[in-house]
Amino acid sequence: MTTISIERAQFVQNDIPTRLHNLAAHLTKINLLSTETTQPDEAIRLIRESQYFIEWTAREMDIDTAAELVDLMRVLSGWKLNWESTWSDATARNQVAVQASSWSQRVLEMSGKLNEPAAS
Repeated sequence: MTTISIERAQFVQNDIPTRLHNLAAHLTKINLLSTETTQPDEAIRLIRESQYFIEWTAREMDIDTAAELVDLMRVLSGWKLNWESTWSDATARNQVAVQASSWSQRVLEMSGKLNEPAAS
């Protein structure tokens, strides 16, 4: 079994709100790392893991929430694609930090909605 398979098996054992909290935590860490210049490899690792978290969670969500997560996946893919140039540019890193913070808040909101009781 590959490392990714093991991580997936462990991750999907959690309920959806917990998965979304984990995703939000990764985005918060990306935000913090983007304000520094010392850990580009850690930031890109978190971006990749966040992509996996979305892949492993979105299929179990309602269509609107899944679509938002796919939008986040696109953002993460853009960051990953241009990471070397982004990391070397303070303005671009700041933009990543702002976006990561905003997405973290949105993902936390998604998880909170999942915890609300269903309307009767």
